[in-house]
Parts: sequence; structure tokens; C-alpha cells
Amino acid sequence: MKKIYAMAMAACMMSTVFCSAASAEDVIKVGIFEPQTGENGGGGIQELQGARYANEIRPTVTIDGVEYTVVLDEVDNKSDKTEAVTAAQKLVSDGVVGVLGSYGSGVSIAAGPIFADAKIPAIGVSCTNPQVTAGCDYYFRTCFLDPFQGSVMAQYAYESGYTKAAIIEQLGDDYSTGLAAYFNKQFTALGGEIVTDQQFQTNQSDFKAVLTEVKASGAEAIFAPSSITVAPLIIKQARELGIDAAIMAGDTWYNSTIIDNAGAEYSEGMACSTFFDEADDSSELTVNFVKGYKEWLNADSARIENNGGNDAIVGNTALCFDAYNTLLDAIEAAQSTDGEAVKAALETVESAGVTGTITFDATGDAKRDTAYIDIVKDGAFEFLKTVTVE
Repeated sequence: MKKIYAMAMAACMMSTVFCSAASAEDVIKVGIFEPQTGENGGGGIQELQGARYANEIRPTVTIDGVEYTVVLDEVDNKSDKTEAVTAAQKLVSDGVVGVLGSYGSGVSIAAGPIFADAKIPAIGVSCTNPQVTAGCDYYFRTCFLDPFQGSVMAQYAYESGYTKAAIIEQLGDDYSTGLAAYFNKQFTALGGEIVTDQQFQTNQSDFKAVLTEVKASGAEAIFAPSSITVAPLIIKQARELGIDAAIMAGDTWYNSTIIDNAGAEYSEGMACSTFFDEADDSSELTVNFVKGYKEWLNADSARIENNGGNDAIVGNTALCFDAYNTLLDAIEAAQSTDGEAVKAALETVESAGVTGTITFDATGDAKRDTAYIDIVKDGAFEFLKTVTVE
């Protein structure tokens, strides 16, 4: 069943009068399972704001003729797998009908069994590790997966003329190690050579030893999937050591705060894959979202601060906006808030999103075949090309 929420979005944006409020009993809760603190807190808050904006645009769902107000139940999983379990348990005890998140594959994998045992469907937003959905029947997601984006970036590196690459990955981080492995596999399959594979610890800030090894390896390109906290440190320290190799990463690096913190000069030429590009004007729905979201951000200085100090739209924010609407589409398709019924509806839902049409395969993964590649030029991200899997 296809629920095109563009009309609802446009109506809410254009109208100054909202529908009458539902009674206190006519309320449903949607859990927002995101890191608001810890290593991934910055990205998690940007993702959370996508849900907040979507909730303002579409604050209700209708079930059997009754209009229900949707309330966001926000918890902080603190970028930590143990804390993620506690946060997930709180959402279950709060009686949420569905969950959105998380930014970070490790915390999503850790929380999966909690949601599944409670029969509460969850939609991951930017958690790209395959184990998020492969190990949990109740987890879906709106993003592409690491095998895809790892292959995309390896192909980009090889086709750019680089035959020797270095990998820098974070030990114990499912996103970083998984994406590094897929890049490695595809790059070597194409004929390239991984000349060094370096690891670093969580909360590490000094990368000089790692980067000295990279420099000595003769790498022409560096693939460093990591958090937005670590990214500017790697970029700046690499350039300060005189490393001129091309630097690239996955979706987490599509964030203007990295450029701000590393410095425009050091960031020049950095490339990454991403789910969304605000310059894409091929869809009216996307154009309206970009316009509306920027207006929403600029209406409140706290929102701008949460977004990294500017009004640039990162891919995970747009994906979370889509995830919220996809969940509501499924609730209305099921005409129920029962977890099993909503899960069944998600398996067949088709939802028009700002990042493209959302449908799920048998594993719960979004059927996506295209990624954007952006590159930093003159202190800002610039669209380079799209890569599509045949």
C-alpha cells in the first residue's frame, strides 16, 4: 500500500491552522533510539532532528476513524552497546508502538533482541552493518548497506587511478570494521593492493603513529571509515605529516562539521559516499523537504547548534525523516498499533520518501541501488556522481 505523504507535508507547511488536538487517550508513542552523547552524539542528534521535523509536519495518524497524536519518546543510547540495551528496555516499558534508530550499527545490533522479544518493529536509519537486520526479524532500515557502499568507494578509488590503498579502522566498532572489510575485498578484487591496514582504539585522538605507518606504506589513497568525531583528527594530522594521499570514507563523513573542525585547506579533496544530497532537485518532494527543513532549522538557534552550527542537511537527517513517515504509513496500512500487525505492514509498505521510494526486502533492508559520492571543494561538499548497482 502506497502512502504518499507529500500532500500532507505540503498542506502542513502551507496551512496556519492545524487539525484539532486529539484527546489525552488518543496518543501513541514512537521511540527515538539515538545517541545524544558519546562518540556518535553529534550524528545521533542530527538524525533525531529529522524525526522531530517529521513529527511537526505529520503529527497524527488515523486508525479506524480515530486521529491519534504521535508523541516522540526520545532516549539516549550514549553511543554504547551496554547503555543501548538499557535505553531499548526503557522504550519497551514506555509502550512505544515502533522505534526509529540508531545512528551506529553496534548499538542497533545490541538493542535488536530487546525490540524483537517485545514484538516492537524498529526502523534503522543509518546503521549500515548487515547484522542489524540479518539477526533480527523486527528490525528494518532505510539506508543502504556496508557491502554496497564499501564496494562503491573501492570502485571509486580504483577508477580514480589509485592502485595502493591504506585502511584505517576502529577496533570494536561494527560500522568501521565492517565497512573496511568490504572496501578491502572489492579493492583487491579489482586489482588494487591494500598496502597497510591500521587499527585505532575508541576515544583515541593521536593518530601520528598510525599515520606514520600509512606514509611509509606508499599508499596513494586512504580509506578511513569512522565517526565524525575522529574524522577531522585523521584528516588534519595526515596533512600535517605531509601525507598527500587521497582521503575517503563512508556515509558518516558526509557532515560539514568535519570540514569545519579539520579546516577547509586540509579537507580539500576528501571524498565520501552518502545517502542524500540536498542539491538533488530531481524530485519535488525532495526540493520541498530541503526548503522546509532549512526554514525549520533557522527558526531556532538550538536546532542550528544541534546541526553542527549551520543549516546543511546531512543524509541521515533525511533518512530519519523518511523512516518516521514510513512507520506511520505502516501503522495506517495496518490500521493497528499492534507490533505484529505493524511489522507485517512494513514488509509490504511502499512509501514515497525524500531519499527515494522506501520498500523492504525479505531481510528488512531498504531496496536501494544508488549512492551519491561527494567531494570537498573550496570548503564545502560538492556532488561528484552517483553510482548505481545493476
